[in-house]
Amino acid sequence: MSPDEDRPRGTWSQRGAAFGIWYLRTVTFINFLSAVWVSFGNDIRRHNIAEFFTPYLLTAGFASGALSLFLSVTLRRRKRAAWILNLVLSGLLALLFAFGMVVAPEFRTPVQNWVSLGLTVLFAAALVAGRREFSAKGDRANPKLAAAVAAGGLLGASLLAALLVTVTNTAGDGASTFVQRWRYGLMRLVSLAADDRAFPEIATPNWVNVTINVLSTLLLVAVLWAAFRSVRSTDPITEDDEERLRALLARHGDRDSLGYFALRRDKSVLFSPSGKAAVTYRVVGGVSLASGDPLGDPEAWPGAIEVWLAEARKHGWAPAVMGASEEGGTIYARHGLDALELGDEAIVDTGEFTLGGRAMRTVRQAYHRVERAGYTVRIRRHEDIPAPELAHLLRLADDWRDGETERGFSMALGRLGDPGDGRCVMLECRDGGADGEAGELRALLSFVPWGEKGLSLDLMRRDRNSENGLMEFMVLELIQRAKEVEITQLSLNFAMFRSVFERGARLGAGPVLRLWRSLLSFFSRWWQIESLYRANAKYRPIWEPRYMLFEKSTDLLRIGIAAGRAEGFLEAPGLPKWLNRKHLENVR
Repeated sequence: MSPDEDRPRGTWSQRGAAFGIWYLRTVTFINFLSAVWVSFGNDIRRHNIAEFFTPYLLTAGFASGALSLFLSVTLRRRKRAAWILNLVLSGLLALLFAFGMVVAPEFRTPVQNWVSLGLTVLFAAALVAGRREFSAKGDRANPKLAAAVAAGGLLGASLLAALLVTVTNTAGDGASTFVQRWRYGLMRLVSLAADDRAFPEIATPNWVNVTINVLSTLLLVAVLWAAFRSVRSTDPITEDDEERLRALLARHGDRDSLGYFALRRDKSVLFSPSGKAAVTYRVVGGVSLASGDPLGDPEAWPGAIEVWLAEARKHGWAPAVMGASEEGGTIYARHGLDALELGDEAIVDTGEFTLGGRAMRTVRQAYHRVERAGYTVRIRRHEDIPAPELAHLLRLADDWRDGETERGFSMALGRLGDPGDGRCVMLECRDGGADGEAGELRALLSFVPWGEKGLSLDLMRRDRNSENGLMEFMVLELIQRAKEVEITQLSLNFAMFRSVFERGARLGAGPVLRLWRSLLSFFSRWWQIESLYRANAKYRPIWEPRYMLFEKSTDLLRIGIAAGRAEGFLEAPGLPKWLNRKHLENVR
Protein backbone atom coordinates (compact mmCIF):
# COMPACT_ATOMS: atom_id res chain seq x y z
CA MET A 1 0.00 0.00 0.00
CA SER A 2 1.33 3.43 -0.94
CA PRO A 3 1.89 6.20 1.63
CA ASP A 4 -1.02 8.14 0.12
CA GLU A 5 -3.36 5.24 0.81
CA ASP A 6 -2.22 5.07 4.44
CA ARG A 7 -3.21 8.67 5.15
CA PRO A 8 -6.77 9.45 6.22
CA ARG A 9 -8.96 10.78 3.42
CA GLY A 10 -9.99 14.37 4.11
CA THR A 11 -12.86 16.56 2.96
CA TRP A 12 -10.85 18.20 0.18
CA SER A 13 -9.79 14.82 -1.15
CA GLN A 14 -13.41 13.66 -1.32
CA ARG A 15 -14.56 16.94 -2.88
CA GLY A 16 -11.79 16.79 -5.49
CA ALA A 17 -12.77 13.27 -6.50
CA ALA A 18 -16.46 14.23 -6.64
CA PHE A 19 -15.74 17.28 -8.82
CA GLY A 20 -13.72 15.18 -11.27
CA ILE A 21 -16.52 12.63 -11.60
CA TRP A 22 -19.27 15.25 -12.06
CA TYR A 23 -17.17 17.18 -14.57
CA LEU A 24 -16.92 14.08 -16.76
CA ARG A 25 -20.63 13.37 -16.36
CA THR A 26 -21.45 16.91 -17.49
CA VAL A 27 -19.11 16.65 -20.48
CA THR A 28 -20.72 13.30 -21.38
CA PHE A 29 -24.17 14.89 -21.45
CA ILE A 30 -22.98 17.76 -23.66
CA ASN A 31 -21.13 15.40 -26.02
CA PHE A 32 -24.18 13.21 -26.54
CA LEU A 33 -26.46 16.26 -26.86
CA SER A 34 -24.20 17.72 -29.54
CA ALA A 35 -24.27 14.40 -31.40
CA VAL A 36 -28.04 14.66 -31.91
CA TRP A 37 -28.28 18.49 -32.04
CA VAL A 38 -26.47 19.04 -35.33
CA SER A 39 -25.98 22.83 -35.22
CA PHE A 40 -24.75 22.72 -31.62
CA GLY A 41 -22.33 19.91 -32.46
CA ASN A 42 -20.99 21.77 -35.49
CA ASP A 43 -20.28 24.82 -33.32
CA ILE A 44 -18.25 22.74 -30.89
CA ARG A 45 -16.27 21.07 -33.68
CA ARG A 46 -15.61 24.45 -35.33
CA HIS A 47 -14.27 25.78 -32.04
CA ASN A 48 -11.91 22.81 -31.83
CA ILE A 49 -10.35 23.53 -35.24
CA ALA A 50 -10.50 27.35 -35.27
CA GLU A 51 -9.06 29.90 -32.84
CA PHE A 52 -11.26 28.73 -29.97
CA PHE A 53 -10.47 26.18 -27.27
CA THR A 54 -12.94 23.81 -25.66
CA PRO A 55 -12.49 22.26 -22.18
CA TYR A 56 -11.02 18.81 -21.61
CA LEU A 57 -12.88 16.04 -23.54
CA LEU A 58 -15.59 18.40 -24.85
CA THR A 59 -15.35 17.45 -28.54
CA ALA A 60 -18.95 16.51 -29.51
CA GLY A 61 -20.18 13.19 -30.90
CA PHE A 62 -20.99 9.67 -29.80
CA ALA A 63 -17.38 8.47 -29.66
CA SER A 64 -16.27 11.36 -27.44
CA GLY A 65 -19.42 10.88 -25.34
CA ALA A 66 -18.63 7.19 -24.93
CA LEU A 67 -15.07 8.04 -23.89
CA SER A 68 -16.09 10.62 -21.27
CA LEU A 69 -18.87 8.32 -20.00
CA PHE A 70 -16.50 5.40 -19.60
CA LEU A 71 -13.91 7.55 -17.84
CA SER A 72 -16.56 8.94 -15.47
CA VAL A 73 -17.68 5.40 -14.59
CA THR A 74 -14.13 4.18 -13.99
CA LEU A 75 -13.35 7.26 -11.88
CA ARG A 76 -16.48 6.64 -9.80
CA ARG A 77 -15.19 3.12 -9.21
CA ARG A 78 -11.96 4.69 -7.97
CA LYS A 79 -9.75 3.09 -10.65
CA ARG A 80 -6.14 4.24 -10.29
CA ALA A 81 -5.46 3.74 -14.00
CA ALA A 82 -8.37 6.02 -14.93
CA TRP A 83 -7.07 8.69 -12.54
CA ILE A 84 -3.59 8.53 -14.11
CA LEU A 85 -4.95 8.71 -17.67
CA ASN A 86 -7.25 11.67 -16.95
CA LEU A 87 -4.55 13.55 -15.04
CA VAL A 88 -1.98 13.07 -17.82
CA LEU A 89 -4.36 14.02 -20.64
CA SER A 90 -5.90 17.02 -18.88
CA GLY A 91 -2.49 18.22 -17.67
CA LEU A 92 -0.99 18.04 -21.16
CA LEU A 93 -4.03 19.78 -22.65
CA ALA A 94 -3.80 22.58 -20.06
CA LEU A 95 -0.11 23.05 -20.87
CA LEU A 96 -0.93 23.13 -24.59
CA PHE A 97 -3.63 25.78 -24.04
CA ALA A 98 -1.29 27.89 -21.89
CA PHE A 99 1.54 27.63 -24.41
CA GLY A 100 -0.76 28.62 -27.28
CA MET A 101 -2.05 31.66 -25.41
CA VAL A 102 1.51 32.77 -24.61
CA VAL A 103 2.94 32.47 -28.14
CA ALA A 104 -0.19 33.49 -30.09
CA PRO A 105 -1.86 36.74 -28.95
CA GLU A 106 -5.02 36.01 -31.01
CA PHE A 107 -5.79 33.08 -28.70
CA ARG A 108 -5.93 35.40 -25.70
CA THR A 109 -8.78 37.50 -27.07
CA PRO A 110 -11.79 35.10 -26.84
CA VAL A 111 -13.18 34.78 -23.31
CA GLN A 112 -14.10 31.18 -24.12
CA ASN A 113 -10.43 30.21 -24.28
CA TRP A 114 -9.81 31.51 -20.76
CA VAL A 115 -12.87 29.62 -19.50
CA SER A 116 -11.69 26.42 -21.24
CA LEU A 117 -8.21 26.79 -19.77
CA GLY A 118 -9.64 27.44 -16.31
CA LEU A 119 -11.97 24.42 -16.40
CA THR A 120 -9.22 22.12 -17.66
CA VAL A 121 -6.78 23.31 -14.98
CA LEU A 122 -9.51 23.03 -12.32
CA PHE A 123 -10.26 19.45 -13.40
CA ALA A 124 -6.57 18.48 -13.23
CA ALA A 125 -6.20 20.20 -9.84
CA ALA A 126 -9.27 18.38 -8.51
CA LEU A 127 -7.73 15.05 -9.52
CA VAL A 128 -4.50 15.96 -7.72
CA ALA A 129 -6.45 16.93 -4.59
CA GLY A 130 -8.44 13.69 -4.69
CA ARG A 131 -5.55 11.39 -5.52
CA ARG A 132 -5.95 9.30 -2.34
CA GLU A 133 -9.52 8.42 -3.36
CA PHE A 134 -8.35 6.50 -6.43
CA SER A 135 -6.62 3.35 -5.26
CA ALA A 136 -8.51 0.54 -7.03
CA LYS A 137 -6.18 -1.63 -9.05
CA GLY A 138 -6.95 -3.29 -12.36
CA ASP A 139 -5.75 -6.57 -13.79
CA ARG A 140 -2.04 -6.58 -14.59
CA ALA A 141 -2.78 -8.03 -18.01
CA ASN A 142 -4.96 -5.04 -18.97
CA PRO A 143 -2.31 -3.03 -20.92
CA LYS A 144 -1.42 -5.99 -23.13
CA LEU A 145 -5.06 -6.91 -23.65
CA ALA A 146 -5.98 -3.31 -24.50
CA ALA A 147 -3.13 -3.10 -27.03
CA ALA A 148 -4.20 -6.37 -28.64
CA VAL A 149 -7.85 -5.27 -28.81
CA ALA A 150 -6.85 -1.89 -30.27
CA ALA A 151 -4.55 -3.39 -32.94
CA GLY A 152 -6.83 -6.24 -33.92
CA GLY A 153 -10.00 -4.17 -33.70
CA LEU A 154 -8.56 -1.30 -35.74
CA LEU A 155 -7.40 -3.65 -38.46
CA GLY A 156 -10.71 -5.51 -38.61
CA ALA A 157 -12.86 -2.36 -38.43
CA SER A 158 -10.77 -0.56 -41.07
CA LEU A 159 -11.09 -3.50 -43.47
CA LEU A 160 -14.84 -3.60 -42.87
CA ALA A 161 -15.00 0.17 -43.45
CA ALA A 162 -13.01 -0.23 -46.69
CA LEU A 163 -15.48 -2.89 -47.84
CA LEU A 164 -18.42 -0.56 -47.13
CA VAL A 165 -16.74 2.27 -49.05
CA THR A 166 -16.02 -0.07 -51.98
CA VAL A 167 -19.66 -1.15 -52.21
CA THR A 168 -21.15 2.35 -51.86
CA ASN A 169 -18.57 4.60 -53.59
CA THR A 170 -20.37 6.74 -56.22
CA ALA A 171 -17.34 8.61 -57.54
CA GLY A 172 -17.02 6.22 -60.50
CA ASP A 173 -15.57 2.79 -61.20
CA GLY A 174 -11.80 2.68 -61.02
CA ALA A 175 -11.57 6.17 -59.54
CA SER A 176 -9.93 4.90 -56.37
CA THR A 177 -7.66 2.08 -55.30
CA PHE A 178 -8.31 -0.28 -52.39
CA VAL A 179 -5.52 1.36 -50.42
CA GLN A 180 -7.19 4.77 -50.80
CA ARG A 181 -10.54 3.37 -49.71
CA TRP A 182 -8.88 1.66 -46.75
CA ARG A 183 -7.17 4.94 -45.77
CA TYR A 184 -10.51 6.75 -46.05
CA GLY A 185 -12.19 4.21 -43.73
CA LEU A 186 -9.24 4.35 -41.34
CA MET A 187 -9.40 8.15 -41.14
CA ARG A 188 -13.12 7.98 -40.49
CA LEU A 189 -12.48 5.51 -37.68
CA VAL A 190 -9.87 7.59 -35.89
CA SER A 191 -11.40 11.04 -36.52
CA LEU A 192 -15.01 12.18 -36.56
CA ALA A 193 -13.92 15.33 -38.42
CA ALA A 194 -12.01 13.66 -41.26
CA ASP A 195 -11.50 16.02 -44.24
CA ASP A 196 -13.26 14.53 -47.30
CA ARG A 197 -11.34 16.94 -49.60
CA ALA A 198 -8.26 14.73 -49.21
CA PHE A 199 -10.14 11.94 -51.01
CA PRO A 200 -11.66 13.46 -54.20
CA GLU A 201 -11.94 10.02 -55.77
CA ILE A 202 -14.30 8.79 -53.03
CA ALA A 203 -17.93 9.78 -52.48
CA THR A 204 -20.13 7.80 -50.11
CA PRO A 205 -23.64 8.25 -48.69
CA ASN A 206 -23.86 9.88 -45.29
CA TRP A 207 -25.11 6.66 -43.64
CA VAL A 208 -21.79 4.97 -44.50
CA ASN A 209 -19.88 7.65 -42.61
CA VAL A 210 -22.26 7.30 -39.67
CA THR A 211 -21.81 3.51 -39.68
CA ILE A 212 -18.03 3.84 -39.68
CA ASN A 213 -18.23 6.34 -36.82
CA VAL A 214 -20.38 3.89 -34.85
CA LEU A 215 -17.74 1.23 -35.46
CA SER A 216 -15.13 3.59 -34.06
CA THR A 217 -17.27 4.15 -30.95
CA LEU A 218 -17.65 0.40 -30.41
CA LEU A 219 -13.92 -0.10 -30.88
CA LEU A 220 -13.17 2.67 -28.39
CA VAL A 221 -15.48 1.13 -25.80
CA ALA A 222 -13.85 -2.29 -26.31
CA VAL A 223 -10.35 -0.86 -25.85
CA LEU A 224 -11.38 1.07 -22.74
CA TRP A 225 -13.07 -2.00 -21.27
CA ALA A 226 -9.88 -4.02 -21.82
CA ALA A 227 -7.74 -1.25 -20.32
CA PHE A 228 -9.78 -0.66 -17.17
CA ARG A 229 -11.46 -3.98 -16.39
CA SER A 230 -11.32 -5.11 -12.79
CA VAL A 231 -9.51 -8.17 -11.57
CA ARG A 232 -11.91 -11.01 -12.36
CA SER A 233 -11.45 -12.90 -9.11
CA THR A 234 -9.08 -13.80 -6.35
CA ASP A 235 -7.84 -17.22 -5.36
CA PRO A 236 -10.56 -19.85 -4.84
CA ILE A 237 -10.93 -21.69 -1.56
CA THR A 238 -7.97 -24.01 -0.92
CA GLU A 239 -7.95 -27.23 1.08
CA ASP A 240 -6.45 -25.38 4.04
CA ASP A 241 -9.13 -22.66 3.76
CA GLU A 242 -11.84 -25.33 3.70
CA GLU A 243 -10.46 -26.96 6.84
CA ARG A 244 -10.50 -23.60 8.64
CA LEU A 245 -14.05 -22.92 7.46
CA ARG A 246 -15.22 -26.34 8.63
CA ALA A 247 -13.64 -25.64 12.03
CA LEU A 248 -15.64 -22.38 12.24
CA LEU A 249 -18.80 -24.26 11.24
CA ALA A 250 -18.17 -26.88 13.91
CA ARG A 251 -18.09 -24.18 16.59
CA HIS A 252 -20.66 -21.68 15.26
CA GLY A 253 -22.55 -23.50 12.47
CA ASP A 254 -25.89 -23.42 14.28
CA ARG A 255 -26.08 -19.60 14.00
CA ASP A 256 -26.93 -19.44 10.28
CA SER A 257 -28.85 -22.00 8.22
CA LEU A 258 -26.87 -20.90 5.14
CA GLY A 259 -23.47 -21.31 6.77
CA TYR A 260 -22.60 -24.63 5.12
CA PHE A 261 -23.03 -23.08 1.66
CA ALA A 262 -19.92 -21.02 2.36
CA LEU A 263 -18.02 -24.19 1.39
CA ARG A 264 -18.83 -23.76 -2.31
CA ARG A 265 -15.56 -24.14 -4.18
CA ASP A 266 -16.24 -21.38 -6.69
CA LYS A 267 -15.97 -18.86 -3.85
CA SER A 268 -13.02 -17.05 -2.31
CA VAL A 269 -12.57 -16.44 1.41
CA LEU A 270 -11.14 -13.69 3.60
CA PHE A 271 -10.56 -14.24 7.32
CA SER A 272 -10.61 -11.70 10.12
CA PRO A 273 -7.20 -10.76 11.59
CA SER A 274 -7.92 -13.07 14.54
CA GLY A 275 -8.93 -15.95 12.27
CA LYS A 276 -12.17 -16.38 14.26
CA ALA A 277 -14.50 -15.24 11.45
CA ALA A 278 -14.58 -15.24 7.66
CA VAL A 279 -16.50 -13.83 4.69
CA THR A 280 -16.83 -15.97 1.57
CA TYR A 281 -17.61 -14.30 -1.73
CA ARG A 282 -17.46 -14.60 -5.49
CA VAL A 283 -16.65 -11.85 -8.01
CA VAL A 284 -19.25 -11.60 -10.80
CA GLY A 285 -19.26 -8.72 -13.28
CA GLY A 286 -17.19 -6.46 -11.03
CA VAL A 287 -19.37 -7.20 -7.99
CA SER A 288 -17.92 -8.85 -4.88
CA LEU A 289 -20.92 -10.97 -3.98
CA ALA A 290 -21.01 -12.46 -0.48
CA SER A 291 -23.84 -14.67 0.74
CA GLY A 292 -25.40 -15.25 4.14
CA ASP A 293 -23.79 -14.08 7.35
CA PRO A 294 -20.06 -14.17 8.03
CA LEU A 295 -18.90 -17.48 9.50
CA GLY A 296 -17.51 -17.77 12.99
CA ASP A 297 -17.68 -15.80 16.22
CA PRO A 298 -20.02 -12.78 15.88
CA GLU A 299 -17.57 -10.68 17.89
CA ALA A 300 -15.02 -11.23 15.09
CA TRP A 301 -17.48 -10.52 12.24
CA PRO A 302 -16.54 -6.80 12.00
CA GLY A 303 -12.89 -7.71 11.41
CA ALA A 304 -13.78 -10.09 8.57
CA ILE A 305 -16.19 -7.56 7.01
CA GLU A 306 -13.55 -4.82 7.10
CA VAL A 307 -11.02 -7.06 5.35
CA TRP A 308 -13.62 -7.98 2.68
CA LEU A 309 -14.60 -4.34 2.08
CA ALA A 310 -10.95 -3.32 1.83
CA GLU A 311 -10.35 -6.03 -0.77
CA ALA A 312 -13.39 -4.85 -2.77
CA ARG A 313 -12.19 -1.24 -2.77
CA LYS A 314 -8.66 -2.30 -3.65
CA HIS A 315 -9.91 -3.84 -6.90
CA GLY A 316 -12.81 -1.47 -7.62
CA TRP A 317 -15.50 -4.11 -6.98
CA ALA A 318 -18.98 -3.17 -5.80
CA PRO A 319 -19.55 -4.96 -2.45
CA ALA A 320 -22.90 -6.72 -1.97
CA VAL A 321 -24.37 -9.42 0.25
CA MET A 322 -27.21 -11.77 -0.69
CA GLY A 323 -29.37 -13.47 1.91
CA ALA A 324 -28.00 -11.99 5.15
CA SER A 325 -30.04 -12.57 8.30
CA GLU A 326 -31.24 -9.68 10.45
CA GLU A 327 -28.31 -10.17 12.82
CA GLY A 328 -25.74 -10.31 10.02
CA GLY A 329 -27.39 -7.46 8.11
CA THR A 330 -27.17 -5.24 11.20
CA ILE A 331 -23.40 -5.81 11.44
CA TYR A 332 -22.94 -5.18 7.72
CA ALA A 333 -25.00 -1.97 8.00
CA ARG A 334 -22.65 -0.67 10.68
CA HIS A 335 -19.90 -0.77 8.03
CA GLY A 336 -21.73 1.57 5.66
CA LEU A 337 -23.94 -0.84 3.70
CA ASP A 338 -27.65 -0.24 3.13
CA ALA A 339 -30.18 -3.05 3.50
CA LEU A 340 -33.07 -4.13 1.30
CA GLU A 341 -35.39 -6.95 2.36
CA LEU A 342 -35.33 -9.71 -0.27
CA GLY A 343 -37.82 -12.12 1.20
CA ASP A 344 -38.13 -14.80 3.86
CA GLU A 345 -36.64 -18.17 4.61
CA ALA A 346 -39.07 -20.92 5.61
CA ILE A 347 -37.98 -22.72 8.80
CA VAL A 348 -39.89 -25.66 10.27
CA ASP A 349 -39.63 -26.68 13.92
CA THR A 350 -39.96 -30.45 13.62
CA GLY A 351 -41.05 -30.84 17.25
CA GLU A 352 -43.95 -28.42 16.87
CA PHE A 353 -45.08 -29.53 13.41
CA THR A 354 -48.31 -31.47 12.99
CA LEU A 355 -50.43 -32.63 10.06
CA GLY A 356 -53.55 -32.38 12.16
CA GLY A 357 -56.04 -29.54 12.14
CA ARG A 358 -58.26 -27.88 9.59
CA ALA A 359 -55.49 -25.61 8.27
CA MET A 360 -53.43 -28.65 7.17
CA ARG A 361 -56.32 -30.53 5.57
CA THR A 362 -55.19 -30.02 1.95
CA VAL A 363 -51.57 -30.92 2.76
CA ARG A 364 -52.69 -33.98 4.73
CA GLN A 365 -54.87 -35.22 1.87
CA ALA A 366 -52.06 -34.81 -0.68
CA TYR A 367 -49.65 -36.65 1.63
CA HIS A 368 -51.98 -39.62 2.09
CA ARG A 369 -52.73 -39.77 -1.65
CA VAL A 370 -49.04 -40.27 -2.44
CA GLU A 371 -48.68 -42.69 0.48
CA ARG A 372 -51.58 -44.83 -0.78
CA ALA A 373 -49.97 -44.94 -4.22
CA GLY A 374 -47.17 -46.99 -2.63
CA TYR A 375 -44.36 -44.46 -2.50
CA THR A 376 -41.76 -44.86 0.24
CA VAL A 377 -38.89 -42.67 1.45
CA ARG A 378 -35.46 -43.74 2.66
CA ILE A 379 -33.40 -41.30 4.75
CA ARG A 380 -29.63 -41.67 5.10
CA ARG A 381 -26.52 -39.62 5.69
CA HIS A 382 -24.31 -39.45 2.61
CA GLU A 383 -21.52 -41.20 4.52
CA ASP A 384 -23.81 -44.18 5.14
CA ILE A 385 -24.55 -44.76 1.45
CA PRO A 386 -22.28 -47.40 -0.18
CA ALA A 387 -20.12 -46.00 -2.99
CA PRO A 388 -21.84 -47.94 -5.85
CA GLU A 389 -25.30 -46.79 -4.65
CA LEU A 390 -24.13 -43.20 -4.28
CA ALA A 391 -22.68 -43.22 -7.80
CA HIS A 392 -26.05 -44.45 -9.12
CA LEU A 393 -27.87 -41.67 -7.26
CA LEU A 394 -25.51 -39.08 -8.72
CA ARG A 395 -26.17 -40.30 -12.27
CA LEU A 396 -29.92 -40.07 -11.73
CA ALA A 397 -29.63 -36.60 -10.20
CA ASP A 398 -27.65 -35.47 -13.23
CA ASP A 399 -30.20 -36.97 -15.63
CA TRP A 400 -33.11 -35.29 -13.84
CA ARG A 401 -31.52 -31.85 -13.73
CA ASP A 402 -33.76 -29.21 -15.29
CA GLY A 403 -31.55 -27.33 -17.78
CA GLU A 404 -27.84 -27.25 -18.47
CA THR A 405 -26.80 -24.94 -15.63
CA GLU A 406 -26.79 -25.90 -11.94
CA ARG A 407 -28.76 -23.04 -10.40
CA GLY A 408 -28.10 -21.59 -7.01
CA PHE A 409 -25.36 -19.69 -5.22
CA SER A 410 -26.36 -18.23 -1.88
CA MET A 411 -28.49 -21.25 -0.91
CA ALA A 412 -26.93 -24.13 -2.86
CA LEU A 413 -23.76 -26.14 -2.40
CA GLY A 414 -23.13 -26.67 -6.13
CA ARG A 415 -21.94 -30.26 -5.75
CA LEU A 416 -23.28 -33.65 -4.66
CA GLY A 417 -21.58 -36.71 -3.26
CA ASP A 418 -18.26 -35.13 -2.31
CA PRO A 419 -16.37 -37.14 0.36
CA GLY A 420 -16.13 -34.05 2.57
CA ASP A 421 -19.93 -33.73 2.74
CA GLY A 422 -20.63 -36.99 4.51
CA ARG A 423 -22.94 -35.39 7.10
CA CYS A 424 -25.35 -34.26 4.39
CA VAL A 425 -28.68 -36.11 4.34
CA MET A 426 -30.14 -37.85 1.28
CA LEU A 427 -33.83 -38.69 0.84
CA GLU A 428 -34.67 -41.30 -1.80
CA CYS A 429 -38.27 -41.77 -2.91
CA ARG A 430 -39.32 -45.01 -4.65
CA ASP A 431 -42.63 -46.04 -6.18
CA GLY A 432 -44.57 -49.12 -5.12
CA GLY A 433 -42.96 -51.53 -7.59
CA ALA A 434 -44.69 -54.74 -8.71
CA ASP A 435 -44.98 -58.29 -7.37
CA GLY A 436 -43.29 -57.37 -4.13
CA GLU A 437 -40.15 -56.10 -5.85
CA ALA A 438 -38.45 -52.89 -4.82
CA GLY A 439 -39.84 -49.91 -6.65
CA GLU A 440 -37.93 -47.62 -8.96
CA LEU A 441 -36.26 -44.47 -7.70
CA ARG A 442 -38.41 -41.45 -8.60
CA ALA A 443 -37.05 -38.46 -6.67
CA LEU A 444 -34.12 -37.24 -4.57
CA LEU A 445 -33.68 -34.57 -1.94
CA SER A 446 -30.36 -33.56 -0.39
CA PHE A 447 -29.90 -31.44 2.74
CA VAL A 448 -26.73 -29.90 4.15
CA PRO A 449 -26.00 -29.70 7.90
CA TRP A 450 -27.16 -26.68 9.86
CA GLY A 451 -25.15 -27.02 13.04
CA GLU A 452 -25.73 -30.18 15.07
CA LYS A 453 -29.54 -30.24 15.09
CA GLY A 454 -30.65 -28.74 11.77
CA LEU A 455 -30.70 -29.28 8.02
CA SER A 456 -30.94 -26.86 5.07
CA LEU A 457 -32.45 -27.86 1.75
CA ASP A 458 -29.83 -27.98 -0.99
CA LEU A 459 -31.00 -30.02 -3.96
CA MET A 460 -34.34 -31.25 -5.34
CA ARG A 461 -34.54 -33.66 -8.29
CA ARG A 462 -37.32 -35.88 -9.59
CA ASP A 463 -38.26 -38.00 -12.57
CA ARG A 464 -40.51 -35.85 -14.77
CA ASN A 465 -42.83 -38.84 -15.30
CA SER A 466 -43.37 -39.39 -11.59
CA GLU A 467 -46.40 -38.56 -9.46
CA ASN A 468 -47.08 -34.92 -8.61
CA GLY A 469 -46.51 -33.98 -4.99
CA LEU A 470 -43.49 -36.21 -4.39
CA MET A 471 -41.34 -33.36 -3.08
CA GLU A 472 -43.94 -32.32 -0.51
CA PHE A 473 -44.37 -35.97 0.49
CA MET A 474 -40.62 -36.37 1.04
CA VAL A 475 -40.33 -33.18 3.09
CA LEU A 476 -43.24 -34.25 5.28
CA GLU A 477 -41.64 -37.66 5.77
CA LEU A 478 -38.40 -36.02 6.90
CA ILE A 479 -40.24 -33.73 9.32
CA GLN A 480 -42.16 -36.61 10.87
CA ARG A 481 -39.08 -38.89 11.04
CA ALA A 482 -36.67 -36.17 12.17
CA LYS A 483 -35.49 -38.27 15.12
CA GLU A 484 -33.91 -40.76 12.68
CA VAL A 485 -31.27 -38.15 11.77
CA GLU A 486 -31.43 -36.35 15.14
CA ILE A 487 -32.61 -32.96 13.94
CA THR A 488 -35.04 -30.43 15.40
CA GLN A 489 -35.20 -27.71 12.72
CA LEU A 490 -35.41 -27.66 8.95
CA SER A 491 -34.66 -24.78 6.55
CA LEU A 492 -36.62 -25.00 3.30
CA ASN A 493 -36.73 -22.87 0.17
CA PHE A 494 -36.30 -19.11 0.21
CA ALA A 495 -39.48 -17.18 -0.68
CA MET A 496 -38.53 -13.95 -2.43
CA PHE A 497 -40.81 -10.95 -1.69
CA ARG A 498 -43.06 -13.14 0.48
CA SER A 499 -44.48 -10.19 2.38
CA VAL A 500 -45.66 -8.60 -0.88
CA PHE A 501 -47.72 -11.66 -1.82
CA GLU A 502 -49.07 -12.06 1.70
CA ARG A 503 -49.99 -8.41 2.41
CA GLY A 504 -51.02 -7.70 -1.19
CA ALA A 505 -53.73 -10.36 -1.02
CA ARG A 506 -55.27 -8.98 2.18
CA LEU A 507 -58.41 -6.91 2.34
CA GLY A 508 -57.56 -3.20 2.25
CA ALA A 509 -54.19 -3.54 0.53
CA GLY A 510 -53.19 -0.25 -1.10
CA PRO A 511 -52.96 0.29 -4.88
CA VAL A 512 -49.15 0.43 -4.89
CA LEU A 513 -48.88 -2.87 -3.02
CA ARG A 514 -51.47 -4.51 -5.29
CA LEU A 515 -49.61 -3.28 -8.38
CA TRP A 516 -46.31 -4.59 -7.02
CA ARG A 517 -47.93 -7.95 -6.30
CA SER A 518 -49.38 -8.10 -9.83
CA LEU A 519 -45.97 -7.42 -11.36
CA LEU A 520 -44.34 -10.15 -9.28
CA SER A 521 -47.12 -12.57 -10.24
CA PHE A 522 -46.48 -11.76 -13.90
CA PHE A 523 -42.74 -12.48 -13.62
CA SER A 524 -43.52 -15.66 -11.67
CA ARG A 525 -44.41 -17.25 -15.01
CA TRP A 526 -40.70 -17.54 -15.68
CA TRP A 527 -38.97 -17.40 -12.27
CA GLN A 528 -41.46 -19.21 -9.96
CA ILE A 529 -41.47 -16.42 -7.39
CA GLU A 530 -45.06 -16.86 -6.21
CA SER A 531 -45.09 -20.65 -6.53
CA LEU A 532 -42.09 -20.97 -4.20
CA TYR A 533 -43.86 -18.86 -1.59
CA ARG A 534 -47.02 -20.97 -1.80
CA ALA A 535 -45.03 -24.23 -1.74
CA ASN A 536 -43.31 -23.15 1.48
CA ALA A 537 -46.46 -21.77 3.09
CA LYS A 538 -48.02 -25.27 3.07
CA TYR A 539 -45.86 -26.28 6.02
CA ARG A 540 -46.92 -23.23 8.10
CA PRO A 541 -43.26 -22.40 8.80
CA ILE A 542 -41.54 -19.73 10.83
CA TRP A 543 -40.59 -16.96 8.40
CA GLU A 544 -37.11 -15.50 8.88
CA PRO A 545 -36.38 -12.35 6.80
CA ARG A 546 -33.31 -12.27 4.57
CA TYR A 547 -31.67 -9.10 3.26
CA MET A 548 -29.54 -7.80 0.43
CA LEU A 549 -26.79 -5.38 1.49
CA PHE A 550 -25.21 -2.85 -0.88
CA GLU A 551 -22.98 0.21 -0.63
CA LYS A 552 -24.44 2.52 -3.31
CA SER A 553 -27.96 2.59 -4.69
CA THR A 554 -26.54 3.38 -8.13
CA ASP A 555 -25.01 -0.12 -8.12
CA LEU A 556 -28.33 -1.91 -7.58
CA LEU A 557 -28.88 -2.77 -11.25
CA ARG A 558 -25.32 -4.02 -11.56
CA ILE A 559 -25.69 -6.07 -8.37
CA GLY A 560 -29.01 -7.50 -9.53
CA ILE A 561 -27.48 -8.68 -12.80
CA ALA A 562 -24.48 -10.15 -10.97
CA ALA A 563 -26.77 -11.98 -8.53
CA GLY A 564 -28.89 -13.30 -11.41
CA ARG A 565 -25.77 -14.63 -13.11
CA ALA A 566 -24.42 -16.16 -9.90
CA GLU A 567 -27.73 -17.88 -9.17
CA GLY A 568 -27.83 -19.25 -12.74
CA PHE A 569 -30.86 -17.29 -13.97
CA LEU A 570 -28.96 -15.02 -16.35
CA GLU A 571 -26.15 -15.62 -18.81
CA ALA A 572 -23.29 -13.14 -19.09
CA PRO A 573 -24.53 -10.37 -21.42
CA GLY A 574 -23.10 -10.26 -24.89
CA LEU A 575 -21.34 -13.62 -24.76
CA PRO A 576 -22.12 -16.82 -26.63
CA LYS A 577 -23.62 -19.47 -24.39
CA TRP A 578 -20.55 -21.69 -24.54
CA LEU A 579 -18.36 -18.80 -23.29
CA ASN A 580 -20.37 -18.10 -20.14
CA ARG A 581 -18.82 -19.18 -16.86
CA LYS A 582 -21.29 -21.59 -15.30
CA HIS A 583 -21.74 -22.91 -11.82
CA LEU A 584 -20.26 -26.26 -10.94
CA GLU A 585 -22.33 -28.30 -13.34
CA ASN A 586 -20.64 -31.60 -12.76
CA VAL A 587 -22.49 -33.47 -10.04
CA ARG A 588 -19.71 -35.17 -8.15
